[in-house]
Amino acid sequence: MCGIVGAVAQRDVADILVEGLRRLEYRGYDSAGIAIVNSEGALTRVRRLGKVQALEEALNTQFVAGGTGIAHTRWATHGEPSEINAHPHVSCETIAVVHNGIIENYRVIRDALIQKGYLFESATDTEVIAHLIHDLLKADISLREAVQLASQQLEGAYGMAIMDKRQPDRIVVARSGSPLVIGYGLGENFVASDQLALLPVTRRFAFLEEGDIAEITRHRVQVFDREGQPVERAISESNASHDSGDKGPYKHFMAKEIYEQPMALQRTMEGRIQSGHVLDDVFGTGSADLLAHVEHIQIVACGTSYNAGMVSRYWFEALADLSCNVEIASEFRYRKSFVPRNSLLVTLSQSGETADTLAALRLAKEMGYMSSLTICNVEGSSLVRESDMAYMMKAGPEIGVASTKAFTVQLTALMMLVVAIGRHRGLSDEKQQQIISGLLALPAKITQTLMLDKEIEQLAEDFSDKQHSLFLGRGSQYPIALEGALKMKEISYIHAEAYAAGELKHGPLALIDAEMPIIVVAPNNELLEKLKSNVEEVRARGGLLYVFADKDANFKSDDTMKVMDLPHVDELLAPIVYTVPTQLLAYHVALIRGTDVDQPRNLAKSVTVE
Repeated sequence: MCGIVGAVAQRDVADILVEGLRRLEYRGYDSAGIAIVNSEGALTRVRRLGKVQALEEALNTQFVAGGTGIAHTRWATHGEPSEINAHPHVSCETIAVVHNGIIENYRVIRDALIQKGYLFESATDTEVIAHLIHDLLKADISLREAVQLASQQLEGAYGMAIMDKRQPDRIVVARSGSPLVIGYGLGENFVASDQLALLPVTRRFAFLEEGDIAEITRHRVQVFDREGQPVERAISESNASHDSGDKGPYKHFMAKEIYEQPMALQRTMEGRIQSGHVLDDVFGTGSADLLAHVEHIQIVACGTSYNAGMVSRYWFEALADLSCNVEIASEFRYRKSFVPRNSLLVTLSQSGETADTLAALRLAKEMGYMSSLTICNVEGSSLVRESDMAYMMKAGPEIGVASTKAFTVQLTALMMLVVAIGRHRGLSDEKQQQIISGLLALPAKITQTLMLDKEIEQLAEDFSDKQHSLFLGRGSQYPIALEGALKMKEISYIHAEAYAAGELKHGPLALIDAEMPIIVVAPNNELLEKLKSNVEEVRARGGLLYVFADKDANFKSDDTMKVMDLPHVDELLAPIVYTVPTQLLAYHVALIRGTDVDQPRNLAKSVTVE
């Protein structure tokens, strides 16, 4: 969940490293640091508590020169956020290490190193890596060999980059459970935990596989597998725009990404739908034949992606007559489960590196699943490489920690999967075309909904002094209530819960009073009258209601209820539209409360630790 950048070049690399960290700050932002070795073997390390800007300000006051360097922006797992716990960690003023992930057996290694006389400054698990490699190098082996031996002792997940000031012309990196990508330049080479960090300096990338170790110099990159044998990793050209990490005219990435949703939906459907049908093999070469034999869907995901999976369960079962289970990845991993015949495992992840989801995929391969499909936004990510099939979301980079456009694109992709499977299970051609027409109309519907921004901003003022909130929905809108509550708690720090509205009388009604806002998503569907009865249960107990409703649903504002009319949308696809006003509400409440919208406390974008 942290960001790594490294460079080996003839020019000074400090500015390259800092820019890379800035682009990775969404992955961790409680501290940042940099270590650089110059051609004479002098090692300089600068670390600061807080965001990358604090590190940049420190570097502006001292000249740090050198062509080999590593840098890191941290999301704490071991040891509180502090300068002494910030990376890079150094052993004996010689070895410098940056590390993503968790070393599970660090205490055992630490105790053994203390017995050998090593002194530990930090409370991190990472510092053991620096001292362990320093100790192994006493055997007069190469840095690459020392990293290989160290990797065999480390248990857990890691992506790490290591420098030795006595060999100032190289960086050695290792990957196990935490992503690393090599960037190829002209007379210079780079490494990062995300290619976004390196787009200003290169577009040629190779992704390391599990267990890989690479030695990077200015003119050469050598990759070795976990047995130490040389291997080749394919180099690909990225067509991503290096300015995609800019906010443009928006104050926050979250606002930008909310407003990018109509275009993101267009991109994800472009070239994949024709004449009212989802094209064959949209989910990978040969996928059309495979999907014809699916008899069960198992969706595994975390956070926002889990909520998307919950919505799709209604669709799979109602439209494709297909049983569907949805499970949180961290739970799926640790229980014995039954695999029905001809089951397809579907993983959902914006980053493609979510540790629990990736572990669930690897477990599923041993459990007898017919095949695996990932719906993912990052080409070359671990989930994409390790799944049998992949649907690339094409949502564009999502920087804000609170996911927005990735959620609506995931829902769109899942509905396309429902149609692709449903055609083999009795879903009529007429119904397919109705769904596809609705999908194609979504960008316009969401654009209309975004026009409510100013009204929702005014609505948000009511939440400035609130500490609790409740979100309600029924049917496929219940997961949208879950997603709305997640957004509210993530960025505004208001405690938010979500319930299926029919569950109010089974406990949550005890919470209702004039101090707790109740947010309701209310499309005009077959459950509308039932939902209206639930709303009346709240009104009868003095609750203050905020209703996002279909313009034809006949909700009227009064002293106890504020109603926001949304455009009419096909009830099957209403969840995709109705999530937008809850995103806007959370965003404006967070602005009023003065929280850090893009980088909320204690969270990070890419969750690459268990």
